Amino acid sequence: MAQNVANHLLRRLSQWGVTEIFGYPGDGINGLISEMGRIDDGPRFVQSRHEEMSAFQAVGHAKFGGRLGVCLATSGPGAIHLLNGLYDAKLDRVPVLAIVGQTARTAMGGSYQQEVDLHSLFKDVAGAYLETVNVPEQLPNVLDRAVRTALGERAPTAVILPADVQELDYAPPRHEFKHVPSSAPQPGPWLGTALPPGSELDRAAEVIGSGERVAILVGQGARGAAEEVLELADATGAGIAKALLGKDVLPDDLPQVTGSIGLLGTRPSWEMMRDCDTLVVVGSNMPYSQFLPPFGRRAVQIDIDPSVIGMRYPTEVNLVGDAAATLRALLDRLPQRPDLAGARESWRNTITENVSRWWEVLDAQARVEAAPVNPMLVVHELSPRLPDDAVVTADSGSATNWFARFLKVRPGVRASLSGTLATMGCGVPYAIGAKFALPDRPAIALVGDGAMQMNGLAELLTARRYHHLWEDPRLIVCVWHNNDLNQVTWELRAMGGSPKTPFSQDLPEMSYAEFAANIGLVGIEVDSPGQVGAAWDRALASDRPVVIDVRCDADVPPIPPQVERDQLVDTVKALLSGDPDQREVIERGLAVKAQEYLSR
Repeated sequence: MAQNVANHLLRRLSQWGVTEIFGYPGDGINGLISEMGRIDDGPRFVQSRHEEMSAFQAVGHAKFGGRLGVCLATSGPGAIHLLNGLYDAKLDRVPVLAIVGQTARTAMGGSYQQEVDLHSLFKDVAGAYLETVNVPEQLPNVLDRAVRTALGERAPTAVILPADVQELDYAPPRHEFKHVPSSAPQPGPWLGTALPPGSELDRAAEVIGSGERVAILVGQGARGAAEEVLELADATGAGIAKALLGKDVLPDDLPQVTGSIGLLGTRPSWEMMRDCDTLVVVGSNMPYSQFLPPFGRRAVQIDIDPSVIGMRYPTEVNLVGDAAATLRALLDRLPQRPDLAGARESWRNTITENVSRWWEVLDAQARVEAAPVNPMLVVHELSPRLPDDAVVTADSGSATNWFARFLKVRPGVRASLSGTLATMGCGVPYAIGAKFALPDRPAIALVGDGAMQMNGLAELLTARRYHHLWEDPRLIVCVWHNNDLNQVTWELRAMGGSPKTPFSQDLPEMSYAEFAANIGLVGIEVDSPGQVGAAWDRALASDRPVVIDVRCDADVPPIPPQVERDQLVDTVKALLSGDPDQREVIERGLAVKAQEYLSR
């Protein structure tokens, strides 16, 4: 029996180790959908409620599963809907393959229904590799190159498959002029252990070895190098700050780990960067350079990607290579400096004291009285209950602040968010994608009510539909319910000097717990501080997905580790300009900030 193009594509994806395709059907991909219904041993089709969610699920699948994520959409509107999720993959360096339908070749160029110029549409987001399969003989090479490029460059790629081509009989490329063959799929690891030149390693070792007050910043590129980072920190007395995408690189219970850095970061990270004399950046492209040391400090950067080297800080030595292998080579070259032992011990003691005090500050801040629930308390109560194998996703918004500062990651816990695009609406689909990649682990999505109303509610239906496939059925969605687009409200105050504008910021009231219960999931309502811990206990003991609906105070401010004068002036100006929550904001802000000084 002849094999058609759609059948061959699906079977070849299986050879690449693809087990799920996240998508939404449409007539531009009817051939692929039909074949998925006929193949018993091919990739599973996971139907989202919207193609953007399919792309986010593919990103979450790739981020947490360490493999290729695949999404599928029809031509025209379906393809357009993929873009936001694909840009998330591009900016966070995640390997995702988009397979997109197109109108039949005979109709192309005729302004046919749902025909758009897909090459123009995808040329930026999937520019690493973007191709249309026009004849069956193209297929293996085009698909394999798209997969290899996505894995090798950690980037989204796209394959466009016209509707009529999907149903053609498959014919492999022949050994003749203008036919291009392809090698068999190789689903194994793709990131190598490239090393920089020995002379540059020697220079970097001299810079780091001369530092008395060394600070290390790690990002997601250091995830496979945790042991080497800790060894470097111990050899130099350094403290370690974490970019948001690197939050799960090292556990937060280590005394030398200062936590997150940047606008959503911690005071110990800010203090360490302010006072260090040497900076080592490993696998991070954090954009907020104002939170790095003042220019002029000695600095070394290590990254597998040469395009990001030296982009955020005027580094003295740049090492392009695999983080773990490069750090091991550096450690072998690091000079012994007994003359610096005393200064380094003092520096490390200062860091650990600052970290210890900061956790006391956070504990006090989480317990500041609010109406009805302090939003900080939600993650503060989760941290001691967090399963050792949990996967945690965070959406974009004020919830990100509490994820960044209060979530105490332990060894084995995975955590991520939309780091560079910072797009709303990714938290729930990320968690669903993670559940397909790691079905035996509990997943927790931390989201605001704005993101929940944007698309999280609909994706609860996806969780309900598929949770029986997961060995561990726990998927917990925790919603900060304050009826305010809270992060933007605070940005208006602190960056624009504008009071809250209820016409743009207020959200419609609804019960997220009731919605969950109405569709057959577990819904838990929380409207007092004493209920928060019990809600987490109940959710973590559940045998199905859960929504925790926490009615929290919108006026508790997400104060950055260092408040700039302009931010303070703009906030005061906004509050004095008729902000409807003026009194509550001032009371909560003073109470939260006071905890930093009361703990000293």
